[in-house]
Amino acid sequence: MDPRHHSGKPGASPRQDFPLLEHLNARHPLIVLAKLIDWNAIERVAYEAMGPRHRRPPLRPRLVAGLLYLQHTFDLSDEEMVWGWVENPYWQVFTGETYLQTEPPIDPSSLSRWRKRMGEAGVEELLAQSIEAAKRASVIKPASIKRVIADTTVMAKAIAYPTDSALLEKSRVLLVKAARQYGLTLRQNYNRLAPRLVRQIAHYAHARQFKRMRRVLRALRSRVGRVQRDIERQLQRVQSAARERLDELLCRTRRILQQRPNDKNKLYALHAPEVECISKGKARVRYEFGVKVAIVTTLKEGLVLGARSMPGNPYDGHTLHEALEQAAILSDVEPEMVFVDRGYRGVEVEQVQIWRSGQKRGVTRGLKAMIRRRSAIEPTIGHMKSDGKLDRNWLKGALGDAIHAVLCGAGHNLRLIINKLKGECQRNPIY
Repeated sequence: MDPRHHSGKPGASPRQDFPLLEHLNARHPLIVLAKLIDWNAIERVAYEAMGPRHRRPPLRPRLVAGLLYLQHTFDLSDEEMVWGWVENPYWQVFTGETYLQTEPPIDPSSLSRWRKRMGEAGVEELLAQSIEAAKRASVIKPASIKRVIADTTVMAKAIAYPTDSALLEKSRVLLVKAARQYGLTLRQNYNRLAPRLVRQIAHYAHARQFKRMRRVLRALRSRVGRVQRDIERQLQRVQSAARERLDELLCRTRRILQQRPNDKNKLYALHAPEVECISKGKARVRYEFGVKVAIVTTLKEGLVLGARSMPGNPYDGHTLHEALEQAAILSDVEPEMVFVDRGYRGVEVEQVQIWRSGQKRGVTRGLKAMIRRRSAIEPTIGHMKSDGKLDRNWLKGALGDAIHAVLCGAGHNLRLIINKLKGECQRNPIY
């Protein structure tokens, strides 16, 4: 086969005199891991998600899947992933290359389009194959999947800390920009006054002069309302296709103008209306802005069996059924026992035994040890945030939340497998 066809980018220049497998360590964890993953299953799901074949041949699914695996394993951005792939020959072997490549395989923006095209069901196949690879690598035993731990955490969204003044000023800037784009004439745009009011609000808040701060905030709110009403009066002059986008911006601005500190379902970011304020009760972080994520891991090894975003900030117990359902589908094994904390009180799941922290009735010595091990999911979540990408989500919309959570689970599983393979390589060195 022509080695140029192995690369995803047309015209890529491989070093045909440098076969990778002949010059690299065949016992390297990434090379061994690539043999443990069923790439054919991933390709079938990817082609089904893409639908009808496009005129231009799509990129190889193994290339994109391998890049997504590596990105979430080593906590890299899209640009860092693509350019790091050129520098690391082991990454090239992991994505299916046979000859050394000297150019980036794809444009970084292609990863965004492929994530959106595959959807949540497509990336769940990546998590499922990471679970199967863990079984083949003896990281877990098949019986371990029957005993799981479930917990929730907050996946923060990539937004600035929401304040009334910042949201109002951002709304005004976007409205003025949209008016200029669609040829609308504003009576006043407040390009000089509004930023000065925002600075005054910040100064008064820093000096704890809240009465003055609220007075200036009312002035800023009234100016933004004038710009909004001015555009609404001229809305009929905008074409229908552009009117829908402008209507959406006006609707979000109206929400920001009307919401008050004690209201529910507030808007915290103009570009991410799905963001919710979740109270954590931590001394250092009282509130986090993002989406709740339900995590399911094995009791003994800490392998992630399910990671699902839960929009709407539901009660922890109400997320248990969906979390266990995802874990059962991806691992192809029905959990029999689940260990949770006290936040799951009052919830029952059919054919699953639920054991909660602090439970006394019917607890034997062996069950007591397993209940105490429930807290092992906390460091797992910590590693997913510090070593992976769960601490901050840069993907857009509710679909981006779902995709990002699943990929973070797959990245954590690959780190566990790589650590296991590294240990075996160190115990059995070649001299």
